[in-house]
Amino acid sequence: MSGQQETQTAVVTGASRGFGRAIAAALVANGATVVGIARNRADLDAVRDELGDGFVPVVGDAVDEGLAERLLSEYRPELLVLNAGATPHLGAVHEQTWETFTTNWNVDTRQAFTWTRAALRLPLAPGSVVVEMSSGAALKGSPLSGGYAAANAAIRYIGGYAADESARAGLGIRFVVLLPQLTPTGIGSLGVDGYAARAGVDRETFIAGLQPVLTPELVAKAVLQVAADPQSAPEYAVTGAGVTALNG
Repeated sequence: MSGQQETQTAVVTGASRGFGRAIAAALVANGATVVGIARNRADLDAVRDELGDGFVPVVGDAVDEGLAERLLSEYRPELLVLNAGATPHLGAVHEQTWETFTTNWNVDTRQAFTWTRAALRLPLAPGSVVVEMSSGAALKGSPLSGGYAAANAAIRYIGGYAADESARAGLGIRFVVLLPQLTPTGIGSLGVDGYAARAGVDRETFIAGLQPVLTPELVAKAVLQVAADPQSAPEYAVTGAGVTALNG
């Protein structure tokens, strides 16, 4: 398509499972070299076995500032996908502790902050794209997931702040925030079970209300779509029906 940007090298956090794994697979299939970060060596090796030489596994913690600075300096990616996140502790607010409530602040939000900061301070090359993976919970809340919704709302703000700073400094780095809806795969599966029980319905009935269901492959398609479009909106809701630009 005319005007699309081509990704030769991408860095993906949380690349060993779920959305991150699907994003890495789609990028490799599209001809990119993907540097995938996760904490579990065995899981990363499994992705490497599946994807071949196009996938470069890096074992590390996505909140590690030194790791972010080193990898961005070494690989200079055209695309950075900030996808790492923790499984939220399920429970109503009065059933949480401060430690469980802040789980996603300490992983999801912190990794977004860490890599966004590094991308601006390096900086990445003009025309580079940073995709910040937030969540539809940032729009609607998530009463069974502690601070998950607020942590992902913070990611949404971080992406917006970074876009402003890129423009102010003339860096030419494009920041896009994606907010996927709840999905019955990966860590979303636990949420589906919890919210089905809260609503007093079985899992299948609850999932029927999510149709069309969002899959990791559709999330990966959305990432490639917005990354390739230099005229992309700043943020999009992502559902099983596709991407929808958000207005303010």
